[in-house]
Amino acid sequence: MPPERAISCLFVSGENGGETMNVFQPVQATMNGHATASDRVLRPRRLRISPAMRRMVRETTLAPSDFIYPLFVRFGRGDRRPIASMPGQFQLTVDELAREADSILELGIPAVLLFGIPEEKDWCGSDNFSPHGVVPEAIRALKEAAPELIVISDMCFCEYTDHGHCGVINTPTVDGYTAALPEGYLLNDPTLELIGRASVVHAEAGADIIAPSAMLDGMVAATRGALDEADLEHVPILSYAAKYASSFYGPFREAAESPPSFGDRSQYQMDPANRREALKEVALDVAEGADMIMVKPALPYLDVLAAVRKEFNLPTAAYQVSGEYAMLHAAAANGWLDLQKCALESLTSIKRAGADMILTYFAKDAARWLSAGQ
Repeated sequence: MPPERAISCLFVSGENGGETMNVFQPVQATMNGHATASDRVLRPRRLRISPAMRRMVRETTLAPSDFIYPLFVRFGRGDRRPIASMPGQFQLTVDELAREADSILELGIPAVLLFGIPEEKDWCGSDNFSPHGVVPEAIRALKEAAPELIVISDMCFCEYTDHGHCGVINTPTVDGYTAALPEGYLLNDPTLELIGRASVVHAEAGADIIAPSAMLDGMVAATRGALDEADLEHVPILSYAAKYASSFYGPFREAAESPPSFGDRSQYQMDPANRREALKEVALDVAEGADMIMVKPALPYLDVLAAVRKEFNLPTAAYQVSGEYAMLHAAAANGWLDLQKCALESLTSIKRAGADMILTYFAKDAARWLSAGQ
């Protein structure tokens, strides 16, 4: 008869005199090849046997309350304009927002993030800090239609400037021009003044949260200072604390009508190769008074998200950006993958990596899928 054989098995860690020891504990099979009881100890598949069992032991769960839904608001009336590169997404006029707000709340999604497309753009993005600008008007409309919906105002200028960059550009004709800096450089401090000014306008219109997103040095401090000075110290800040100069933003440029007219945004957004720098950027924003922090994009930067969540004890968001959304839709349209399953898997991976909140264009669809028990 063949001798008993050891079946490789469990890696056990234990303590011995203050030192950690690691040993293999073998599991045996009988001489005639029939499995013994001890051979069946290590069967993780027992907990995967049925959908109910898998749900019961699931470590990471998604819910509609995890989502923040980005919305694009344009000038005009009665317009619901499809965004070609982002199927199922639209540019909405202010009067269309009430209907959208109702459907969002019915699905259990607690918050929206607003981007504005003004009728006219200029060198400083003045529509953004006008009380009658497209986003302040949208905020008022949403708070009237759905007071319980949390409205987050994305605080940047790329959608509002005629050059498509996120603030004041260094040219001889602008206040703050600095000859020592190259023309075309985004001026940091003059832009901070505009961020503070616009933040107050949006908060006074009813925004529940201000989300500075330009990745400028001192943007959180400028926002906090302006809000506090205007007696709006109760308004929290969600900082785009680690925002990368990513190529995954492509469809957003169409959606927000904000492609830069020259160059790119690498001089102020982060280098995709850098991870340690993200922790530095987040630490600075936390020190300046950020109440919540964000990593953007999400899926290509899950390592950064996990590191940020481990290091900082603040509510942490991740933004599943337009390119992530568009790629899944494009692959599904070609029959290459199942949109619902892949979208939910992607969202689950973002939450598993540490996100407390996920900004996603899938928010409404995902809420419906989850409610249906998929």
